[in-house]
Amino acid sequence: MKVSRSRTVAAAPPDVWAIVGDPGQLARWWPRVERVESVDAAGFTEVYKTTKGRTVRADFRIAALEDEQEIRVVQQLEGTPFERIFSKASKRCVVAPVEGGGTKLTVELDQTPSGMARFGGFMVRGAMRKQLDQGLDALAELL
Repeated sequence: MKVSRSRTVAAAPPDVWAIVGDPGQLARWWPRVERVESVDAAGFTEVYKTTKGRTVRADFRIAALEDEQEIRVVQQLEGTPFERIFSKASKRCVVAPVEGGGTKLTVELDQTPSGMARFGGFMVRGAMRKQLDQGLDALAELL
């Protein structure tokens, strides 16, 4: 299931891209990411902290990167705790100039639930919307 949200910010596209196009910046704006490790041209690892204080790692592969326009990353699920929840998970950010100034940022989550999570589609979709809104709110504050 895909859910996307867009937001127009008063910043120039290169300023927005400097944050969303750099996975090392995710801890500054993406919800629940405490830090990002092992960033290179192929991928990176997001480190989350659970409500119980434990850390959870999520590895991502950079699947598409168009200079200052689009980044799409795919979560590596096999052998991770996320494998029980999703059979597929990716995130995509698209940066586009707005006529008259500013930037339109669209962030899309594409997640296919697996196991029991398949039966909670409306809850998964709601959680995805909330995560996107929180991320866009945090990014707007940074800019």
